[in-house]
Amino acid sequence: MVFDRTWLPVLASCALMGSALANEPCSPSQPTESGRRSPTIPVIPYEPEPCDPTKISPAPMEDMGSLQGFPDRWRIVEAIGIKENLLDPYHGHNRLKGDRPMFGEDWYLAFIGISDTVFEPRSFPLPVGGPVSARPNSLNTFGSPKTEIWAQTFALETVLYKGNTTFKPPDWEFRFTPAFNVTRVSADERGLLRAPADASKVRYDSAVGLQAAFVDRHLRNVSPNFDFDSIRVGIQPFTSDFRGFLLNDAMFGARLFGIRSNNRYQYNLAWFRRLDKDTNSGLNDVFSRGLASFRDDDVFAANLYVQDWPTLGFFTQGTVIHNRNREGGQIQYDDNGIIQRPVSLGVERSGDYDVTYLGLSGDGHIGSLNLTTSAYYAIGDAERGTFVDRPQQIRAGFFAAELSKDFSWVRARASLAWGSADSDPFDGRGEGFDAIFENPLFAGADTSFWIREPVPLIGGGRVTLSGRNGLLNSLRSSKEFGQSNFANPGLKLIGVGADFDLTPTLRVSTNVNWLQFVDTETLRVARAQGDIDKDIGLDASIAVIWRPLAIQNVVGRLSVATLVPGEGYRDLFEDDMAYAVLGNLVLTY
Repeated sequence: MVFDRTWLPVLASCALMGSALANEPCSPSQPTESGRRSPTIPVIPYEPEPCDPTKISPAPMEDMGSLQGFPDRWRIVEAIGIKENLLDPYHGHNRLKGDRPMFGEDWYLAFIGISDTVFEPRSFPLPVGGPVSARPNSLNTFGSPKTEIWAQTFALETVLYKGNTTFKPPDWEFRFTPAFNVTRVSADERGLLRAPADASKVRYDSAVGLQAAFVDRHLRNVSPNFDFDSIRVGIQPFTSDFRGFLLNDAMFGARLFGIRSNNRYQYNLAWFRRLDKDTNSGLNDVFSRGLASFRDDDVFAANLYVQDWPTLGFFTQGTVIHNRNREGGQIQYDDNGIIQRPVSLGVERSGDYDVTYLGLSGDGHIGSLNLTTSAYYAIGDAERGTFVDRPQQIRAGFFAAELSKDFSWVRARASLAWGSADSDPFDGRGEGFDAIFENPLFAGADTSFWIREPVPLIGGGRVTLSGRNGLLNSLRSSKEFGQSNFANPGLKLIGVGADFDLTPTLRVSTNVNWLQFVDTETLRVARAQGDIDKDIGLDASIAVIWRPLAIQNVVGRLSVATLVPGEGYRDLFEDDMAYAVLGNLVLTY
């Protein structure tokens, strides 16, 4: 039945007339045989007038004294019958989630608890020396490729802040985020999990890390729109660009930041000192190492964000980051007894370096197209090169872009990345681009085989092609301990993918990347072998993400990724398909 909006005033009039129409049915009259409606009830057209708040008369002054307001917002919640429930953050009033002050008038406390469970069986070629092989009669170049990881991490973020944060930043903020991790890793070969040849093929480990510990002071407001300046000191997260291509880490430092012109401009001025990580969990190893966890590796950063430029809906960022490393001559072993500095490659001597990264990034939409892009140029000097014991000039570049478009419940994506290569490792120039601490959310992110897995090159992983949660072929010992290496084969990536939102709680994400080296001369020198093809292969992955509550508090993910070898990969490793399976459950309170 089609409802006739012209009868709305009539229905309302019938309801108000009450007993006057008690003997008459209150319903729209039906059309007569001639097509005309009965004149019993007139048709009154409904034409609503636009709302004009200025026409609403204020309350009389003599009545103003009798009006009682609520001094704070939580009393309104109490007035409508919602009670405090400390165990349930969703269906009650909870002061542990900052719903009302913990003490005083405006001191709030918020607890965020996270449980992150990972199960990851995987298989890829592992270079293993004959003396540590678990199978003495097997090929002494590559061992059994299978490993299995189970990891459980618990984090508790505690935030204490002062001020009315409804319209402005807090006056004070104190944040403390410890994390606890336990892992079990098994491998078919000896000498992979720990350096000693007689070490077990199963490794159990636990670690306590500190991912945030800072104080944030709101210095001033500079406009009625609460444009502000603030300073933050302590261990804090920092991301150099929108996708974490260059630097995405939690470091100790001081950061001055703020906004202008009603949040159109945002700026950061920062100094950070990098921290050593726990070897197996990647957490900041502050509790066990104390001051020894502070590396002689400083990062100075300045950036400026501009909203709606050069077009409406697009965010542009300019960045200058300087990396000052003074770890030359140091010797650093990780907790598994594997040397990290200097890297087991070339002259095997570490050196100091100063590198400045000039970057331009963008994120947003241009019409119906979504675009994220970053470009960096690295310029600097190093005390010595990876393969030569003399100073080097660093000149390297990087570019990445991801374009996507939404079609109802489908988002189609295309990805492109390029990192320059060093074509001559013995000259006086380092031309292979390397990041400071990359954690890219790009081209399939951590469900991609090439990005997630540390593909080993030499000695069971003493040197890797690409590191854990890394995109670049940087030939480092690890991004957690090693120094940047600008003598590397570079990277080309062309990828396509799609996300399918099958239901509000279920998403399927697919991605395929074609990978290549830019120049393989450094690989030929590192492996002391002949020609190596540039083709790495096809990296394909599919992931199922399930959010049963349609929110981020319960997220389950199951993904499968594989690498179909290209000629270059076959030149370096065995001709077997590599794969990784990832099961991940994240619970958040």
